[in-house]
Amino acid sequence: MKLCAAAFSERGAKLARRIALAFGGSAWAPENYAGGGVLPFGASLGEWTKERFTEAEALVFVSSCGIAVRAVAPYLEGKDKDPAVIIADERGLSVISLLSGHIGGANELALRIAETIGARPVITTATDVNGITPPDSWAVKNNCAIENLPAAKRVAAELLSGHAVGVAVTDELQPAPYPVTLWLRPKNLIVGVGCKRGTEPELLRGCFLDFMKQSGYSPLSVASVASVEQKKDEAAVAGLAEFYEIPFETFSAETLMALPGEFTPSPAALAAVGTDNVCERAALAASRGGYMVRLKTKYPGITFALARKRSL
Repeated sequence: MKLCAAAFSERGAKLARRIALAFGGSAWAPENYAGGGVLPFGASLGEWTKERFTEAEALVFVSSCGIAVRAVAPYLEGKDKDPAVIIADERGLSVISLLSGHIGGANELALRIAETIGARPVITTATDVNGITPPDSWAVKNNCAIENLPAAKRVAAELLSGHAVGVAVTDELQPAPYPVTLWLRPKNLIVGVGCKRGTEPELLRGCFLDFMKQSGYSPLSVASVASVEQKKDEAAVAGLAEFYEIPFETFSAETLMALPGEFTPSPAALAAVGTDNVCERAALAASRGGYMVRLKTKYPGITFALARKRSL
């Protein structure tokens, strides 16, 4: 994982390196404690933290809680965006899950680090200490997007009180079945895209939202965007994938044409890119053995199709 460990003493630097090696990350320290696999900060702690806060999956501070809190405080955005933040004391006695315990995975990572270095894990989230599976952690482990994050907090509170809760796990758009419904969207759909060269990103995104609404599926359930190889540099399609933070896959025309099945033919697409259908074939190819749930839908200069993976 992309883990960055920071330390501020000679003993701490050795522990940071040990943690980084165990989890495939990197260890950092002031220049006088760097070397032997430990990188020098090269800047202030604030600049180091700022640069890595949006890039790393986890930040581990081998330090006091105060140092870690002051370092990350200016860059906090929200529990659905912040990386996991862990604290370990330099003797390796305790490992504390400080931030993003559920969605960011800090609680689980703290347990793993503690086991690796022989430390005592410190987890303080209410659901975990009461032996209750928090809904946001369940969503992450089961590859689901959380549509309405505030409801997760309310559902967790109801669970702690021993009350029944309403959680809907579905990629389909439908009326809320409970007074308070937490919507978890499984990442199991692939959207295939074809478009004219130079299509405006805002136009493509707007058509995509309309397509998903008309199809009856949540855009948060889309796991990747797929198209033909000639579209790999198409800014609008790449931008759609970037906006939803999902992969953008492309396939050669030969690969798409080799797919078995019936597809909506387009002589224009065949002449332009070498395959008689882009959106349906690309969606099916990226589904890795899945099946179509919405065939080719046309907008001016744009086509979409939707496939579902057989398993998460």
